[in-house]
Amino acid sequence: MAGDAAPGPDGQPRCPWALSTPDYIAYHDDEWGRPVRGDVALFERLTLEAFQSGLSWLTILRKRDEFRRAFAGFDPAVVAAFDDDDVARLLSDPGIVRNRAKVTAAVTNARALLSLRESRGEGALDELIWSFAPDSPRAVPACLSDVPAFTPESTALAKALKKCGFVFVGPTTAYATMQATGVVNDHLAGCVAR
Repeated sequence: MAGDAAPGPDGQPRCPWALSTPDYIAYHDDEWGRPVRGDVALFERLTLEAFQSGLSWLTILRKRDEFRRAFAGFDPAVVAAFDDDDVARLLSDPGIVRNRAKVTAAVTNARALLSLRESRGEGALDELIWSFAPDSPRAVPACLSDVPAFTPESTALAKALKKCGFVFVGPTTAYATMQATGVVNDHLAGCVAR
């Protein structure tokens, strides 16, 4: 069936989206769907998923080191202090995706994270995102068409993030973040990384 796990260059079955480049294979095997904890790591993933909106994830993946450099390792305190000069610097940086709405969203979201920490303490973003993990195990996807673009949990997470002042975090971006950080496991049934 189209969309089933397929053999990679080493013969191991993987989610078919991961097979086009070595970059994707490494990301799929070593990161995607693996639990990520901590505010900084989750802020990075949430930011990168927002930057990916409308683009190929491969574009973001290949620029990830440049994003980390440009956004001070995704330290929310540093990013929250970015001003108009920093935004201008980022918009002229060819190492990242130069989209004003996405750059300003990253700064806004860093400020929202600091505010969230003030009210809920260190680890607040971690606690918030992981609180939307499904309560019961879902059916393991057999093929790509079994993997949703968003879920009731991601819709609720997006709403909660927006209530906390985050922007550019709709249900699809929230779900992609949940997938990337292991909050949900959408590796296909036959995938070696499952």
